[in-house]
Amino acid sequence: MNFENIWCWLIPLLVGAICGLLGYFWGKRNGEQTELLDDHSDELRALKDKNSKLQADLDACNKKVAAAATTKKAAPAKPRAPRKTATTKTKATASSLAASAAPVVAFDAAAAKAAFGKRIKQDDLKIVEGIGPKIEGLFHNFGIKTWKALSEAPVKKCQEVLDSGGDRYRIHDPKSWPRQAKMAYKGEWKKLAKWQDEHKGGKL
Repeated sequence: MNFENIWCWLIPLLVGAICGLLGYFWGKRNGEQTELLDDHSDELRALKDKNSKLQADLDACNKKVAAAATTKKAAPAKPRAPRKTATTKTKATASSLAASAAPVVAFDAAAAKAAFGKRIKQDDLKIVEGIGPKIEGLFHNFGIKTWKALSEAPVKKCQEVLDSGGDRYRIHDPKSWPRQAKMAYKGEWKKLAKWQDEHKGGKL
């Protein structure tokens, strides 16, 4: 066998071996790609299912929103409560300030003693001409226990207090009592003493 014949056999064998190797690697690569696709196919299917579910939920929400908007348009509007204006607020504030700013008259025991010549206890209703211990007790039963309270009591209320004591007290005249109590509450002791001197028995 000469050298040229060897190459005639060797070259086809080398070509065949090379082709076989190329075919083997090509087939292995295609197999790996197919296997990779098979591995991810389940994940792709799960993602598609999840996407379909989310789309269905979105459609359902859009329908609810549209229905709510339609109902709101059809329902009659509720009447709105009148808003408080700045003027109303100002008036209310002014009223509360005026009430809190009402002067509180402090009881001056020395001035009362100087005017009447005796010691005067605060809110002693007996300082009013015509009121004694028994009548003072009747007023206390009606919750009238201070000069201020008596000064704000209508004459009709004073008569009601007297009537509660029976015929013995009904004969008294309470017309001047609120006026006298007001002078005592305001600390006008000289004025009250002078008034009582000029009106015997507290009569007007």
